Amino acid sequence: QVQLEESGGGLVQPGGSLRLSCTASGSIFGIDRMGWYRQALGKQREMVAAITSDGSTYYADSVKGRFTISRDNAKRTVSLQMNSLKPEDTAVYTCIGEDGSWGQGLQVTVSS
Repeated sequence: QVQLEESGGGLVQPGGSLRLSCTASGSIFGIDRMGWYRQALGKQREMVAAITSDGSTYYADSVKGRFTISRDNAKRTVSLQMNSLKPEDTAVYTCIGEDGSWGQGLQVTVSS
């Protein structure tokens, strides 16, 4: 397993944007699927977006058209561009690799 370090969370107003980044301590080339998950207070963790090694992407219905996941194997990063943020996007976001690697989690708060 690699170590995953996330950055980019914070407070943003509704309609705003944030970009989350997940950087691995080692190569992610061999990790087929990597994704961003979130858990809101009192709710179960859910998959937000995932990307495979061949570039296939998957999104939760609630974020389609607003969020974009990308991957750069050379830079060992997986990013999540979040646009048109809504209060219901407020949650702790975690980067998770198919190899079982987990980031520490980032708080994203969407509020005016």
